[in-house]
Amino acid sequence: MPAKKKSVKLLNCPTCGTIVRPKDEDFPFCSDRCRKIDLGKWASGVYKISSPVLDPDVLEDLGGLGGGHEKGSDES
Repeated sequence: MPAKKKSVKLLNCPTCGTIVRPKDEDFPFCSDRCRKIDLGKWASGVYKISSPVLDPDVLEDLGGLGGGHEKGSDES
């Protein structure tokens, strides 16, 4: 009975769409060039987080960045 082959999951480079494998050197990009293009988009503000986090539990986990009530503070 032949051994089962492991299926290799192929993904597309987020910059140019070329097929990449998880073992590739620049994964998830196909090349260092595509990696730098993506970094440049983040640095120049092309990519943005669409809306602020409004969930109080998430804000609390982030360390109270929302300006809400912090645990252990004294309010008299």
